[in-house]
Amino acid sequence: ARAMQKISAVLAEQPFDLVLVQGDTSTAMVGALAAFYQQIPVGHVEAGLRTDDLFHPYPEEANRRVIGAIAQHHFPPTRRAADALLREGHDQSKITVTGNTVIDALLWVQERLSADQKQNFRRTGKRLVLVTAHRRESFGKPFEDICAALLELIERNPDLWMLYPVHLNPNVRKVVSVKLAGHERIELCDPLPYDQLVAAMGESSLILTDSGGIQEEAPSLGKPVLVLREKTERPEAVDAGTSILVGRDPAVIVRQAEKLLHNPEAYQSVAGRKNPFGDGHAAQHIVEAISRILGSDKV
Repeated sequence: ARAMQKISAVLAEQPFDLVLVQGDTSTAMVGALAAFYQQIPVGHVEAGLRTDDLFHPYPEEANRRVIGAIAQHHFPPTRRAADALLREGHDQSKITVTGNTVIDALLWVQERLSADQKQNFRRTGKRLVLVTAHRRESFGKPFEDICAALLELIERNPDLWMLYPVHLNPNVRKVVSVKLAGHERIELCDPLPYDQLVAAMGESSLILTDSGGIQEEAPSLGKPVLVLREKTERPEAVDAGTSILVGRDPAVIVRQAEKLLHNPEAYQSVAGRKNPFGDGHAAQHIVEAISRILGSDKV
């Protein structure tokens, strides 16, 4: 409600030709609604992602569908996302496949990392497993199962150390602190600034995540991803072989992780694939599309 009030006030200050919203957060949805109520055209960056299940992920799947219904211009990251928009009846002339700007940001930050930033995530004789897990649909027993899998993976493999930046939500923190705190090779920390997260991804051997963005980022760094979810709105990564959907079953998680960590051929079959989410020039493609929509004199 506060976001609606504040955004609406800004939009009322002067005429706007277009409002861009990115992604599927509740604030992105509110931004689109605020623009719609003032009859300002909306452009949606990262459009067309779908699981076709309103509760997986929750609430993002509903948020992006609301934005999609409001937006007049859609900038999906992949052809598959564009096809999802077409199936929903959107005008093909209003859809421009651009790649995802998250890859632009990732590559920009990676080029500027210092040697010290990278060194922070190295341990002598140990391989890093990076974990991010916080999805609401996993709260409760599914999250306990994820933590059980992480603990088993570390205990079975003494050459690993694990870094887990823990989400601030108490439903996450409480379980993680009970299940994982105190282990000498599991480092729990607060959420990392983006440059530190990029450094950690770059130094990792394997990433276990339920994040959407990391599914897109990791292939550009040549890092295999195990997706700790039952469904993903980024099936392109699974189809391209850059990630593996493992769910929350501890046995499946551990088995798939050890397969990649112990089998160089299996590891390379995932790590060596091309990123299906763009080449790092999505922002440029979006600007070019907006120039065509509004006229180059306004961009």
